[in-house]
Amino acid sequence: MSVRELVVLGTASQVPTRHRNHNGYFLRWDGEGILFDPGEGTQRQMLRAGVAAHDLNRICVTHFHGDHSLGLAGVIQRINLDQVPHEVTAHFPRSGQHFYERLRHATAYRETVPLTEAPVDTDGDLAVTASYTLQARRLSHPVESYGYRLVEPDGRRMLPERLAAHGITGPDVGRIQREGSLGGIRLDQVSEVRRGQRFAFVMDTRLCDGVHALAEGCDLLVIESTFLDADERLAVEHGHLTAGQAARVARDGGVRHLVLTHFSQRYSEPGDVDAFEQQARAAGFEGELTVAHDLQRVPLPKRR
Repeated sequence: MSVRELVVLGTASQVPTRHRNHNGYFLRWDGEGILFDPGEGTQRQMLRAGVAAHDLNRICVTHFHGDHSLGLAGVIQRINLDQVPHEVTAHFPRSGQHFYERLRHATAYRETVPLTEAPVDTDGDLAVTASYTLQARRLSHPVESYGYRLVEPDGRRMLPERLAAHGITGPDVGRIQREGSLGGIRLDQVSEVRRGQRFAFVMDTRLCDGVHALAEGCDLLVIESTFLDADERLAVEHGHLTAGQAARVARDGGVRHLVLTHFSQRYSEPGDVDAFEQQARAAGFEGELTVAHDLQRVPLPKRR
């Protein structure tokens, strides 16, 4: 059975706190695993969450601020220590190639796994697989930053009543799916479009076209909300979003499940979590809402 879920490894911005590790997010998508923005301590958080180096197929770094990338060194060395047998591809802003190289070779270790490097320097498709297309869009932050998006190809849902009406049964169902027609009956006469699922990962950024493009039509959107709305001036100054801004992006994009994360250390009181939820709801977002905490698991919504 295929599994699609987000495993939250860390939720703190800039510095870790007693209750929040640096950023880190693992997306399990059927038989593949994608690690986003491994901040400091990610390797240990993976252990606590039951995520192994062998689960990783891709690493996607949005930008090279420390809270989003300092864990790369440990994760890469663990991939080599465990001798992961399959290809692992790293995506990161091309302008940060020198930071990637420094982190990859931060200390001495035995390289047993050749990582495939696929730097990002423009909007568009990064990789196309049978189960998803990985896309990137430029964001607005003091250093070059990209958000990522997975789009599953649309499929077809067979309609039993229409199949029965045309007398199509047994092996002929598979045949019409493969060939597109059978005995003059077209596939679209006995099926309907099954929309592919969409996931987006949006970290440090001001509001910009890239944010909205990534969020559009997502089943699950993971998005930074570093500040509460009262600190919007700070958000704009430092290249971040508030809870209300993130929620309006999700509302306007038709997002089904919104995950807020990347919280400033200034919000350390228990009631602050409630404030993020309240401001997101006040902004008009009516879908499923999660204010993330470390080691939380968030499944992708079931298909409509």
